[in-house]
Amino acid sequence: MNIIERGREFLQSLQAMAKRTVWDWKRCPQCGSMVTVKWGFYERVPWFLSGRQVVKVQRHRCKECKKSYSETSPFLKRGSWYAREVHRCAIDHWQHGGISLRRTAEILRSWLGRQERYLLWRPLDVEPKADVSCHLSASTVHRWLDKAGAKAEESVEGQLAGIVETVAAGADGLWAKLHGGGKRVVLLLYDSVTGLVFPPLVAKGEESARSWQRLFARAQKAGLDVEQLRGVTSDGAKGLISFLSQGLYWVQHQRCVWHLWRNLKRPMTQAVKQACEGLEEEAAKEKAKEVRKELGKLIHNVIDAVDYAQAEQAVEQLRLHPFGAQIAQTLNLYLDRIMVYSLDYYQGLQRTTPEWCWRDFRLRLSHGRNHGSEQRLERAALLWAVYRNFTPTQERSERSRHYRHPGLSPLAVAGFPHQNISYLDALAV
Repeated sequence: MNIIERGREFLQSLQAMAKRTVWDWKRCPQCGSMVTVKWGFYERVPWFLSGRQVVKVQRHRCKECKKSYSETSPFLKRGSWYAREVHRCAIDHWQHGGISLRRTAEILRSWLGRQERYLLWRPLDVEPKADVSCHLSASTVHRWLDKAGAKAEESVEGQLAGIVETVAAGADGLWAKLHGGGKRVVLLLYDSVTGLVFPPLVAKGEESARSWQRLFARAQKAGLDVEQLRGVTSDGAKGLISFLSQGLYWVQHQRCVWHLWRNLKRPMTQAVKQACEGLEEEAAKEKAKEVRKELGKLIHNVIDAVDYAQAEQAVEQLRLHPFGAQIAQTLNLYLDRIMVYSLDYYQGLQRTTPEWCWRDFRLRLSHGRNHGSEQRLERAALLWAVYRNFTPTQERSERSRHYRHPGLSPLAVAGFPHQNISYLDALAV
């Protein structure tokens, strides 16, 4: 059962619970007998988004099996002071809003109890008494998030089964700091064509082939068919390259051009420094500007070449430049991996790693410190991955950001529109 089917099943269970009649509740859930009687009631006073409410819960007793049971409501969460809508609002507020746990709790607390910041919005209202005010804390929101992450962890098996046939993928890692000064890296694998994110993995490092093997094993568990995989784009992590050469020898490695430009910064600086030796200050500035422009254009000709033959010619032109020999030598080492995307067989393979995914993740990551431990960090990453797969991109582009599929979620791009099913339904929140 994939993630959409799980969400649909959960939503249908809530709808079925809401439609239950008095006659339906008369049937004993333990033995199925209809010989039951009402057995009193008890009151609950949970917080809803509209404030605190008194809810009467009817109890029943079966005369045949001698057991009692209570009516359940789709609006309430068992054992919680807060209604289901508050749980869902808190998780979505932190996940989609990208703010801290403390501020999430503060805004929800203000809204539920008509207190604190709510009085800034409505200055004529009277502050509620202390005994009727809301006390939602950041640790409570954190606990809800961790439970949702645990659900995401349980849903890894078959999560994307039958949804996507991945032939081109992107992989990357993001380092995070934990309490006590520890560091862990969140490893990510995503489908280059649809943008679907496979369940991430938290590891001690990305230089080990074992870490990447575990990531691909988890992706396989979620529904990735590695035999169909043709190419992977990455930043050149040695652990991933080692794993691909040993475990997935048929998969080609595409070098991320963004990271390649970043790695060329040092040889470019050395070339400019060499060009400016012995020149006065003003002449050195002009010379540096000129050399940077020339080398930048020649490097662009290599990296942005249409095919392999054109790239080789561009490397030769760069080598003939008075200060481009070292850069040409570096690019020549990676030339095969730079041009993989240009081959028809690897159509769909992107030239850059999924760095934009981390932009979203960092908004709520707090460098991992909020999660305290490796296990909580991983559950938060798994929760984020489900959220991202269900969330559509905005319809309009920004000045510096453009969306390949505006207004569509990765699941919708893969051909599985989820309509009224949300990631919260998929996680049974």
